[in-house]
Amino acid sequence: MFSKKGTGSWPKYYEKTGKRPPRETLLFALNEFEKYNLKGKNTPLAIDLGCGNGRDTVEMLRRGWRVLAIDAEPSAIEGINARINEEKKTLLETKICRFEGVLLPKSQLINSSFALPLVSPIDFPALWKKILDALMPRGLVSCQLYGERDSWVGDPTITFFSRSDIDALLSPLQLEYFREEEEDSTTPRGIQKHWHIYHIVARRS
Repeated sequence: MFSKKGTGSWPKYYEKTGKRPPRETLLFALNEFEKYNLKGKNTPLAIDLGCGNGRDTVEMLRRGWRVLAIDAEPSAIEGINARINEEKKTLLETKICRFEGVLLPKSQLINSSFALPLVSPIDFPALWKKILDALMPRGLVSCQLYGERDSWVGDPTITFFSRSDIDALLSPLQLEYFREEEEDSTTPRGIQKHWHIYHIVARRS
């Protein structure tokens, strides 16, 4: 899941993006768990909100996590299942739905790469509260959010944040990784745009 903007089918989009490496925010979060041995004795659970066809999900499975992968597009879940073997499928649970309405179990890691901005401003506060409520003590959330100088500002279906908004949003958490990015480039759907992105990893105290 990446953007509502542009044309073209989701399967073609996933074909372009699905085999790219995992996001930097997810890799940072996974490395933190391994560095400080935070996974515990049992197989930990991660949630991948807006999982696409699995560039992040597959990495979590590879590292031995159980994963609940959620996406509204059936082709995304089909793509994940096509990429993993039967052994890894025992660690994977999938749901085909918009994640604003799904119940989130208690989890040590909640990942959402470029999907949270696609929740409308009306629905975002309730979803963020749901994420905080599901995050276990010392658990991490890794995500991207869009800034106020992004060229899609004005689209009522997308949520944008100022830096002060971000500070308020993350106030219940301990910030572990933060990178603000602005650049002009082409989306995977071939559209020129200006990106204003916050890359975030934050911990539940």
